[in-house]
Amino acid sequence: MNKTPTKALVLLNMGGARNKNELKMFLTNMFNDKNILTVKSNLLRSFIAKFIVTTRLNSAWENYEEIGGYSPLNPLTEQLVDKLNKQLQEVETFQVMRYTPPFASECIKQLKEKGIKDVVLLPLYPQYSTTTTKSSLEDFEEVAKNEFNLTVIEPFYENEIYNDAIINSITKEVSNARSEDFNLIFSAHGLPQKIVDAGDPYEKQVNDHVEILSKKLEQKGIKFKSISLAYQSKVGPMKWLEPALDDELKKYKDDNVLIYPIAFIVDNSETDFELSIEYKEEADEIGIADYRVCKCVNDDDIFIEAIKDITKLN
Repeated sequence: MNKTPTKALVLLNMGGARNKNELKMFLTNMFNDKNILTVKSNLLRSFIAKFIVTTRLNSAWENYEEIGGYSPLNPLTEQLVDKLNKQLQEVETFQVMRYTPPFASECIKQLKEKGIKDVVLLPLYPQYSTTTTKSSLEDFEEVAKNEFNLTVIEPFYENEIYNDAIINSITKEVSNARSEDFNLIFSAHGLPQKIVDAGDPYEKQVNDHVEILSKKLEQKGIKFKSISLAYQSKVGPMKWLEPALDDELKKYKDDNVLIYPIAFIVDNSETDFELSIEYKEEADEIGIADYRVCKCVNDDDIFIEAIKDITKLN
C-alpha cells in the first residue's frame, strides 16, 4: 500500500471456518456469546455451548465438506478488503470476525502500530440485530478500550446504491430466463421469537427492506410471479420467526423459485450449503421445477460504490 492511511475502515462480520478446528472454534465462540444464548449464567451458557459443539461438530463439518471444506466468506471478504484498499484514499480497510480469525485484538494491534486513531466500523449486516450487529460492535469496543475515535455506521438496508447491487444480483440469476416465470423469495436468517419480543428490531427492518426492494423492482419494470419473505436456519424446539423457508417452498410445486439471501452481504456456508444444497434437495422433493439461489453482493463493484456512499469515505 503506497498511501499513508490516516483513517481505518473496519468491516465486521461473524466469521467462517477454514478447517474443522476453526469450525469448532466458531461454534464454541458463537454459543458462548451472551447475545446468542441469552441465559443469565455464564457457567450455564458455557455448559450448553460445550454440549452443542460436542453433539453438532461432526455433522456440521460434513456440511462444510460438501462446499470444499471451508467457508467462502473468508476469500470473498479478502477480495472485498483488497478492492476497498485500492479505491479508498488515505483510508486502510481491515476485516474483523466475531467468532474466527482475524479477531478484533489483531486488528487493534495493527491500528496502534500504524498510529491510526480514527476508525469507522461497518457491521456487514444490512439490518440490525442484537445477535449480529450489537454482538460485533460490543466485541470490538471491548478490546478497543476507548483508545480510538470510533464512528459506527448504522444499518444500511435503505441505501439506494446497496439496493441497486441487490437488484443487479437478482437480475443476473434470471438473465437466461423470464423473471415473470419465477416466484422471488427473500430468505432471511431466522431468529427466536423471544429475541424479537424482547425488542430486537430485526424482523421489522427485514420487512421494510423487502418492501423497498419490491418497489425498486417495480420501478425498474422487473416483474416476478410473486414476491415473499421467509426465514431459514431454525434450530431447536423454540418458536422462531415465520414463515419458515421449507414451509414457504411447499407452495411452489411444479413452479419456479428464485431465492435472494436478504440478511447476508457475503456468501457463506448458509448460502452455499444451506440454501444452495440443503434447501435445493427439499425443493426437488417438493417438485419445484427450477430452483435458483442468487449470489450475495460480495465484492460487486456496485457494492464498493455503496460502501463509499454509506461511510462517506472516498
